Amino acid sequence: MELFFTILILLALVGVSNILGGKFPLVPVPLMQIALGMIVAAIPSGLHMHLEPELFFVLFIAPLLYNDGKHVSRSELWKLRVPILVLAVGLVFATVFLIGYAIHWMIPSIPLPVAFGLAAILSPTDAVAVSSLAGRIRLPNNLMHLLEGEALMDDASGLVAFKFAIAAALTGSFSLANASVSFLLIAIGGLGVGAVTALLISGFRVWLRRSGLEDETMHMLIHLLTPFALYMIAEQLGVSGILAAVAGGVVHAVERDRMSSIKPLSNELSDNTWSVIVFILNGLVFVILGLQLPSVFNEVFQEPTLNNGEVIAYAVVIFLMLLVLRFLWALAFSRGGRWIGKKTATNVKVSFRKLAMTALSGVRGAVTLAGAFSIPLLLDNGAPFPERNLVIFLSAVVILLSLIAASALLPLFAQQPAHNRAAELAAAERKGERLIMGAAIRAVHSATTEDNEVEAASVISDYERWRRNPELDMRRIQHSKFELEEREMRLKAIEEERRTVNKLLREDRITETQAVLFQSNLEQMSMVLSVRTNLFTLLVKFWLRELKAMVTKQESRFKAIRDLSQADREAIRGLKVQTCEAALSSLRSERKCEARAAVMSQYEHILAKLTSPYSLGKPPAGNEEVRRDLQWIAIQAERDEVQSLFERNEITRDVANKLRRTIRTREATLLSEALD
Repeated sequence: MELFFTILILLALVGVSNILGGKFPLVPVPLMQIALGMIVAAIPSGLHMHLEPELFFVLFIAPLLYNDGKHVSRSELWKLRVPILVLAVGLVFATVFLIGYAIHWMIPSIPLPVAFGLAAILSPTDAVAVSSLAGRIRLPNNLMHLLEGEALMDDASGLVAFKFAIAAALTGSFSLANASVSFLLIAIGGLGVGAVTALLISGFRVWLRRSGLEDETMHMLIHLLTPFALYMIAEQLGVSGILAAVAGGVVHAVERDRMSSIKPLSNELSDNTWSVIVFILNGLVFVILGLQLPSVFNEVFQEPTLNNGEVIAYAVVIFLMLLVLRFLWALAFSRGGRWIGKKTATNVKVSFRKLAMTALSGVRGAVTLAGAFSIPLLLDNGAPFPERNLVIFLSAVVILLSLIAASALLPLFAQQPAHNRAAELAAAERKGERLIMGAAIRAVHSATTEDNEVEAASVISDYERWRRNPELDMRRIQHSKFELEEREMRLKAIEEERRTVNKLLREDRITETQAVLFQSNLEQMSMVLSVRTNLFTLLVKFWLRELKAMVTKQESRFKAIRDLSQADREAIRGLKVQTCEAALSSLRSERKCEARAAVMSQYEHILAKLTSPYSLGKPPAGNEEVRRDLQWIAIQAERDEVQSLFERNEITRDVANKLRRTIRTREATLLSEALD
């Protein structure tokens, strides 16, 4: 029961962190997750979790890297293979030797092999944290591909170097020749075992399908178990489980491309399932990291032989050395590539800005802390492992410093000039609109049956028209001032509609059932258009009204909607005509502006449709209720596509928010037409 309770709390913290991420977009979600974990762990009698490194690697790192391997661009990976290897292998070993010697010189109490181990575990970068930052600041595509490729490879090289360094500390012996050969065998073996195992699993799934076992749930289960199998088989064979998981992901991507036209629904099921799993695992990684930090800090701060200020200063200096080495390494490689004179991507002179972004993007994460926790307590001779707590502390502080530095400084270097930024934002928004409308069209196609072909064709026709010319039926919001004015105008018009309904109810010109249904529709429109600070209040008011109806045994509005008669529906159409006229009259008294014209145009459009169904040039297509159901399917598909684009770092948070506001505007229009 205690384990179940712990898991529930961790999942709740992941959810809370993402809610806070929407409220405070300037703070990366990983930092919020770490902070929440620290807060919960610091509470007396709060949640405490012992980090098991081996379990952590197989449970979190293997599936995350497998998923990254599935989605990484293979063409970009191959095109950037040289710089990726230079960073993922060359920089790792340069970090081990240069930073290792520097740590031993700065802190003589840390033996040289242990200093090498600390430098090795600090060398891998964290792709999850970088992706989160990229969602806010939009790193250049080539840099993002480089960082993704580096993160896939450097975990293995860093952990292998760490393992050899710790073994040297435990036994007191080390052979560079043997270590080099072992590294090549472990790395190449991991890639080979992962690829072969993934091919065997893919072949097994093909055999099952040919045998008539087409159960997608079973195939999804096999797919979910694949990264764990890849990792554990490779580790049992003495090669890199991490590289095996990466290679397996790449092989699966190749298989997916080959089968995409044959099994599109299977791929969609896989994508949806993995998106949920990756979302949870990414969050849990940083929440668990935060849970470990209070105990790590307490161990060092309460140690009488250590000065708190000095150990913090050591961590800051180590972080700065890592940052400078990464910058110089990238600089040397870019210049070296130009001196060689080969016609490669490295032939182009790299700007200081991009070099600085490359250096700052080397964010450390959970792999570093998990590796540090895997340091044994005792040496082979039974003596305590030297400065184990200090090594873990330094690793933890460097992780925090790298996250904070990237959060604060990367946006400054990634920032474009104002005119370029505006043009880029507008282009990204236009591209995003085309993509989300395409997703809506695909969703309606998938939901089309023989019974709703006419309605589906009508909805698809609307989206095709919007996609060709987004400004034909909708005004894209270009400026925050116009957006705010339009929202205020819409809310004022809705309030006038609400007053009109209440007046007609008092005069007994409509029934209470009609008024309740109409007011419910207006409240939904208000919720769609309201800013986030008012949304919670609206929801509370909604549920309080429902609770009151239950207590007083009044008829629920849901039952009223279900049992609405045709006469009531006709009466509500007439009511909508009166509320539109009242809203237009109210809007005419407002000062003239572009926002007022936009809102009035919408109401005039609805009024024309209500008073003359054929005034738009053609009769309504099919059953209007069926058509609206398909429209809601399309709206949800748009929302899902925006979230998917944001998670894949194809759009920034700003663009995602603009697209969501566009969708809310479309949703408000549908709601306003819902009773016509």
